[in-house]
Amino acid sequence: MCVQLTKEYSVAKSSPAVPTPPGAYERLAIRVQKIINSTGAQKAKAALIFRLPDEPEEEWARLLEEIAENDNVTLAYRDDGGVQIFWVVPKED
Repeated sequence: MCVQLTKEYSVAKSSPAVPTPPGAYERLAIRVQKIINSTGAQKAKAALIFRLPDEPEEEWARLLEEIAENDNVTLAYRDDGGVQIFWVVPKED
């Protein structure tokens, strides 16, 4: 499983756009994306993630919900607040 964020861009622009800094959800998603896409996680087909104190709980819950929607992905909620993500890559026929 590899995670890739997508961003929508507006076609009509009246002035040069100043990049908007990423919001809380985007920063959270980028951080978790790096963990999931790391060599160790890809090899193990598993990643352990934790919500940082400055990350909103609502955004954390949203991200976990979106991850859980993927086929062949399992989330295991740990007593210490961490979430273990496991995935399998289906074999092609």
